[in-house]
Amino acid sequence: MPLISVIIIDHRKANPYLAENFSALAGQSFKDFEVLLFTDCENDIEFKNLTKKVYGHYVGPAEKRDDAAKAAKGEILAFLDDDAFPDKNWLASIVSHFDDPQIAGGGGPGVTPPGVSWQEELSGWVSASPFGSGSYLYRFLPGKKQFVDDYPSMNLAIRKTDFEKVKGFDSHYWPGEDTKLCLDLVHKLGKKIIYDPAVLVYHHRRPLWRPHLRQNGNYGLHRGFFARILPKTSLKPLYLAPSLLLIYLFFSPILILDSRFYILYSLPLLVYLLLLMTNALWIYKKSHSIIQATLSIVAVPLTHLWYGARFLQGYFFTKKLVR
Repeated sequence: MPLISVIIIDHRKANPYLAENFSALAGQSFKDFEVLLFTDCENDIEFKNLTKKVYGHYVGPAEKRDDAAKAAKGEILAFLDDDAFPDKNWLASIVSHFDDPQIAGGGGPGVTPPGVSWQEELSGWVSASPFGSGSYLYRFLPGKKQFVDDYPSMNLAIRKTDFEKVKGFDSHYWPGEDTKLCLDLVHKLGKKIIYDPAVLVYHHRRPLWRPHLRQNGNYGLHRGFFARILPKTSLKPLYLAPSLLLIYLFFSPILILDSRFYILYSLPLLVYLLLLMTNALWIYKKSHSIIQATLSIVAVPLTHLWYGARFLQGYFFTKKLVR
């Protein structure tokens, strides 16, 4: 079996999630792996087969991952966010796919951990619900096994030789360097990236309201920028939908002044509200929490509108992404 290099990067002082992360790594059913922890700040983490590098100052995520990849000894690079922790069969599920030389990478869902605060749980349901994420729901809850052309680095394994062929992460595209990497693997090398629900990690969310909206706004900004410069995987209807909602709401007061446009104004809004209520019912059935379901009626549209605004900013006004 190949050696797997688990790569974790961190920028926080006294990160509360690292101990949880390493505890889950210790319980992996697949044992042939090393861990590389590249961080801006000192920490007291100790682990078997651990390579640690402390920069002592801020270094971008792409640069840290690239540095760690160069130091890695494994044939497979398994990137894991510092605020995530893996299921016990995470590595065993990853390694099974790399017998096929056409597979360059693989990933799986990042599920909200149990027992978190209500703000974090609600943030999770915004993403892990059909109207929150649409066809990308599989990134947040286990879905069907499939090939994908874009996957986030919070839970992404790459064959090291393929990673080196495309020159790793491109720090010029931060945030979103994982989107650029996947595009290069699929469209330059002609390789495949597989999504497997068994490659599962538990991923902490930014709690509502401000941290959640800030993070999702950043996603919108980078996706809008990518939709302009790398449209092959980023100029898609689902990514555009929140911006179209924002434009619709902006012009709707003008339309409603004329009775001829009343139906044109009201019908899309009624459809949106119906989908929002259906989504809340879906969350209630999954969470068994009337509070989570009710608050989602506010949290989901706020997330859509802020993402949409930042997408437009990224598409029309952002010349380069900066840290």
